[in-house]
Amino acid sequence: MAHHKSALKRIRRNLRRTAINRMRVSRVRGLMNKVEEAVAGGDQDVARAALRAAEPEIMRGANRGVIKRNTASRKVSRMAARVNAIS
Repeated sequence: MAHHKSALKRIRRNLRRTAINRMRVSRVRGLMNKVEEAVAGGDQDVARAALRAAEPEIMRGANRGVIKRNTASRKVSRMAARVNAIS
């Protein structure tokens, strides 16, 4: 166990940050799943709306360090290509 005040504070802070980051990751995953379900359903309007909601959240996750920037860009690009291929 930690003995210094600063080490105890660091442990508390890490627990809070981990919880926040997990929420962010799960939110991003959920939005990406909604896009995939809409694409599988074949409705382009619903898929475009889901992509429009997911893209800023994915990029926000990249800016906050939850996802790597290139990974976020790749995922957005591939989802956009799938949505455009519906028509």
